Amino acid sequence: MADPSDVTNAIRGHKAAISNKNVSEQAKEHSRQMLKELEGQDSTGSTSASSGDQQEQKSSSGGARASSGSHQQSIDGKDAGNVARGLKASINNPNVSDEAKEAAKEKLQNLGQ
Repeated sequence: MADPSDVTNAIRGHKAAISNKNVSEQAKEHSRQMLKELEGQDSTGSTSASSGDQQEQKSSSGGARASSGSHQQSIDGKDAGNVARGLKASINNPNVSDEAKEAAKEKLQNLGQ
């Protein structure tokens, strides 16, 4: 696994297998062994706990970059146009409760749409 994200995803998969009640004890033991081997091989060569911090940094810097690098507004790091479209879709979706539709209408009004 040369790509650091592959290693990170493998670690996640093994952790999921260990905590899954439907996985055999033999498979769980294999995942424990693989975790010991993989934990030092993520994107920085550190343990998986710090890779979560890196993911958080990537997502927070991505939101700032999107709001400063484009002319569109950003809402909590999300494109305002996409937020508005999602709210409009909720309002028109027959599977959404009336209460949720009202909340979506209020949010849409707050956005100025």
